[in-house]
Amino acid sequence: MSPQFEALITRFQRHLEIERNLSIHTIRAYMGDLSSLLLHLEALGVSEISALELSHLRSWLANQAVKGGARTTLSRRATSIRLFTQWASKNGYLSKDVGASLVSPKAHRRLPGVLEVHEAQTAMESMASRAGEENTPIALRDAAMLELLYATGARVAELCGLDLGDIDYTRHTIRVLGKGNKERMIPMGKHAVKALEHWIEGARESLLKPDSGQAVFLGARGKRIDQRTVRTVVYEALSAVEGIERMGP
Repeated sequence: MSPQFEALITRFQRHLEIERNLSIHTIRAYMGDLSSLLLHLEALGVSEISALELSHLRSWLANQAVKGGARTTLSRRATSIRLFTQWASKNGYLSKDVGASLVSPKAHRRLPGVLEVHEAQTAMESMASRAGEENTPIALRDAAMLELLYATGARVAELCGLDLGDIDYTRHTIRVLGKGNKERMIPMGKHAVKALEHWIEGARESLLKPDSGQAVFLGARGKRIDQRTVRTVVYEALSAVEGIERMGP
């Protein structure tokens, strides 16, 4: 972990001990949560705490849910991070309290099932709303991925392997390489086309690196996005839908 992040942990711990007067066990748990978040940020390529965004917090919490975190644990993690962002904003580390509206996702349960149409629509509306509010490259990318997965029924692996040349805007189709290296053309609706255009024309360039290649969807470090990241995005979106007990593409 970077020296800057380590120093931040020390200062926040002192705040919890002296000003909040929390118990040793609570402080230990909160410090573990903060350390986990900061390591997650480093994995995303975020090296300055001032660059922290709500999407980073949601991504981290969703990742914890995917790992099978209990609902009470996820709730505590959300509480500890909200406390941290409140402290960080008051002390000048953040320009605003980005964690004020953070809520804990439902714990991931590995149960089979099919997503109902209204559930999928609610998840997409939630992601689209987030993209409109935050207007960040990651939020626009996530909205495009979710819309494309729903509109085409493509597999996560196929989505990850999608290149810019595989998109036909005239025919509203994408070309994917499926199982057994079989190529297939999949039609997509106007909402998926629009979401793709917003991402590719308005945000993809922000994540471009020399080794990005022609990949449609990029990770935070500019490389082709991986399946784990896509699944985390999907779980995060579905966690906003009340009553969903089975999640995942």
